[in-house]
Amino acid sequence: MTRHPRLRPLPRRPTVTVVVPCYNYGHYLPHALASALDQPGVDVDAIVIDDASPDGSGAVVRELAAGDDRIRAILHEHNRGHIATYNEGLEQATGDYVVLLSADDALTPGSLGRATALLEAEPSLGFVYGFPVVFADEPPPVPTNVRSWSVWPGAEWIARRCRKGANCIHNPEVVMRTSVQHAIGGYDPRLPHSGDLEMWLRAAAVADVGRVNGPAQAYYRVHPQSMQRTTFAGHVSDLEGRLDAFSTALVEPGASVADADRLFATASRALALAALDYARIAHENGRTHCEPVAEYLAFAERVWPAARAHRKWRAVQRRATLGPERLARGVSWKSRRVVADLEGRVRWRRWRRTGV
Repeated sequence: MTRHPRLRPLPRRPTVTVVVPCYNYGHYLPHALASALDQPGVDVDAIVIDDASPDGSGAVVRELAAGDDRIRAILHEHNRGHIATYNEGLEQATGDYVVLLSADDALTPGSLGRATALLEAEPSLGFVYGFPVVFADEPPPVPTNVRSWSVWPGAEWIARRCRKGANCIHNPEVVMRTSVQHAIGGYDPRLPHSGDLEMWLRAAAVADVGRVNGPAQAYYRVHPQSMQRTTFAGHVSDLEGRLDAFSTALVEPGASVADADRLFATASRALALAALDYARIAHENGRTHCEPVAEYLAFAERVWPAARAHRKWRAVQRRATLGPERLARGVSWKSRRVVADLEGRVRWRRWRRTGV
């Protein structure tokens, strides 16, 4: 059951290590680091790791570290990849709490104080997150007033994620207790697409989860060069990545989640239904020529064999039979798309408000 404990101020100045991996994002680094180091109410140190960027980002890292003794620079001679870079920084975190902040993202003013106030008040929490503002060019101003706190038992938070089959966290908005981070270990190198989701599940298996409700806790930048727009683009790879994350966290040897088989079956069903939704929307929007509809259907049937008997499978087949021209002319299909859009907006607002 979700709890909403009474808001309390920070009782002390906790220490926070902010790990900032960088690859070709040196031009974003000054803003990212300033957003972390200028946080009130906490003592921040930063570990900045340049992964052998060919664009000169290493020189930016050196210059920033030379001007602020709170910054420790690590410069790779050879590129090691993002997972190894993340884990190197997380392993060396020494603060009470740790944040992984990509060089092109930023923290909102006061976010570390808000998150650590909840972590200090609730010792059972392994990590705290909040709402991330997605932006492209300049981060917009955000409110700072906290509406409430939410606390979930770790098992309940895992069950919610399995029912949704999706991640509800972007990444920079998370503040994790360093002792929990070191206890569960770093990112799994086998999961380049979905290591974040698997880590949150793993942390929730050993601790409770909290959220700061109201203010945005981080800025998440989206641009043409971001990893989500390049290396890992595509619905099928995203579905496969989420499936791998649930499998690794729940049912692989060494996983420690109670009732794991049932939870994994729940997550598999949710992912299959998501794949059927992608297929249906591709038909309704006339995108079957450029979307892998057959792969969506194959994924759905593979991970949840009962998918063929579900109404969403039949909905896809009906749209395939009608074809794009009849669908485009049909008033009922247009109205259903409007309803689907409204439902999506409601889901987004619910996530914005509650975080799940």
